[in-house]
Amino acid sequence: MTAKRSDLKRQLLEQARKRTTPRATSSAAAPSQGNDSSNPVPERFTRFDAHPGYQQLAMLRQGAEQLGLKDPFFKVHEGIAGATSVIQGQPCINFASYNYLGYSGDPRVNQAACEAVTRYGSSVSASRVVSGERPIHRELEHAIAKAYQVDDAVAFVSGHATNVSTLGYLLGPKDLVLHDEYIHNSSLVGAQLSGAKRMSFSHNDPDALDALLSRHRHQFERVIVVIEGLYSMDGDIPDLPRFIELKKRHQVWLMVDEAHSFGVMGDNGLGLHEYFAIDPRDVDIWMGTMSKTLSGCGGYIAGTKALVETLRYFAPGFLYSVGMPAQVAAPSLKVLALMQQEPERVEKLHSISRYFLQQAKKHGMDTGHSIGAAVVPIIVGSSPLAAHLSHTLLEQYHINVQPILYPAVPEKSARLRFFLAYDHTQAHIDQTLEALAKLLAQAQS
Repeated sequence: MTAKRSDLKRQLLEQARKRTTPRATSSAAAPSQGNDSSNPVPERFTRFDAHPGYQQLAMLRQGAEQLGLKDPFFKVHEGIAGATSVIQGQPCINFASYNYLGYSGDPRVNQAACEAVTRYGSSVSASRVVSGERPIHRELEHAIAKAYQVDDAVAFVSGHATNVSTLGYLLGPKDLVLHDEYIHNSSLVGAQLSGAKRMSFSHNDPDALDALLSRHRHQFERVIVVIEGLYSMDGDIPDLPRFIELKKRHQVWLMVDEAHSFGVMGDNGLGLHEYFAIDPRDVDIWMGTMSKTLSGCGGYIAGTKALVETLRYFAPGFLYSVGMPAQVAAPSLKVLALMQQEPERVEKLHSISRYFLQQAKKHGMDTGHSIGAAVVPIIVGSSPLAAHLSHTLLEQYHINVQPILYPAVPEKSARLRFFLAYDHTQAHIDQTLEALAKLLAQAQS
């Protein structure tokens, strides 16, 4: 059945490509105003529906329709999205949100947001450098710095812009960015913006990084190594002590993106430095986001005073952007306090994550390299199959999990990606994996 589905997909995409590719402008076509009539501009350069991105989207949508599938993206959650949610009026088990410790929607966190918007208004109405600074901004940054045991932190209004602006500003044409091959798009865009040379190394392979540094370090001025604390596609982590050893030996900067690992790794959820019991100051740049465990929005950089002050005054994504609204900063500040008071939430998250991983393996499912910490993929090896499974789980079993399709991952690595939360139950897990096992068996028959 899988082979037939793959053949159908190829046929549909080819048909869609023929139908959606714009015809070349003929010599008799009327020229664009102000253009030399003997050299008209082809339509593919003037029409948005001829843009390669839209062409790809149209083909994928048409193929999905022919397979009887709905677009798996932009599902509307009609309330708080945690371990459960409501989609299209139907309650469901939810594995597609980053609400790891369940603080988004917590009444205490909501109240903090309400108090902040009442006191400061719905917008700070300016860049923080100009006149948008509010006391809650520095309170949040000091709390983040305390969690990392470093000098200071700076909060950006966007998590993606945090990496783009930090790497884009700190590095230049004479520098080198070395990154894990699975690094997030925001780091790639930041590296490209900087103008620095960029090289990737094999996923979680410090030996490959060592070889690149030995070969190229002397050719550049500043060199930065960028890794993640918990990889959101695979649910695995780096050997941080080994990367620290390499960064010291080769005299480079080390940046760790903790978008998914803060709030998840370590006994108290303080991230990779707590998990490995290392000195946080051995990492030059700690990055994280407020949109996941911290239940707000935006990103942060934590480290030395010199690093933070440089970014605060010169990083374009901070300098030229409006400051974070107070009602967005307040929930993250509140969650940082609650995490200290309620470490049992982290332990429950660890326990249910391990249970999911163990039970998935008992069913013979391919969980890749996941360590069982909040993120567990089920690799099915086919984009059409992953989309079909996601669709059927929601429609028939009221279970919401997102498919990860080519080109986000190689076709043979297409998967369902499960995000666990502390308030998932063993019953949620058992029900989900039994349904998935049944659908996989049907697909293979």
